[in-house]
Amino acid sequence: MRWWLLAMLLVIGCSRQAPDISEPTKAPVGGIMKLSSPSFGNGGMIPAKYTCDGDEISPELHISAAPEQAKSLVLIVDDPDVPMGNWVHWLLYNIPPETTIIPEDAAITWPEGTTSFGKTGYGGPCPPSGTHRYFFKLYALDTSLNLPDGPVKEQIERAMDGHILVQAELIGRYNKD
Repeated sequence: MRWWLLAMLLVIGCSRQAPDISEPTKAPVGGIMKLSSPSFGNGGMIPAKYTCDGDEISPELHISAAPEQAKSLVLIVDDPDVPMGNWVHWLLYNIPPETTIIPEDAAITWPEGTTSFGKTGYGGPCPPSGTHRYFFKLYALDTSLNLPDGPVKEQIERAMDGHILVQAELIGRYNKD
């Protein structure tokens, strides 16, 4: 009889759905902030149109459930798979927290940081070889950032320190081969 009870407990325990760890665990007021794109799914392949092999335009990004207490949003797009370290493709900051869409090939009106390309603006994926991952990281902050024109990623991250309410992430992949 005990083996039957043990078997039942095991079946019940195994049938429980594992928690979805792909989403942030901190729940801000209004829901969990999400970042998505109609151009590619999380973990999916980024179409060539958004890369150095295509038009090299920024993909459309959708933002949902930014916390009500947020004063600004920050977007950092980088590639951790380059041999010489993390390659920064796009830096936007002081994005109004009510923003829900960053349009494709956006004419940006928010402040931008200096990328690893040595300029502001979007720089599309362009791996030398193999498949690289591109992390689109969105941060909701309890402040706006007071930075000099064209800050680099490290300056933005230092200014954000202690002000992040929640973050969301979208990962795209691209293979130039």
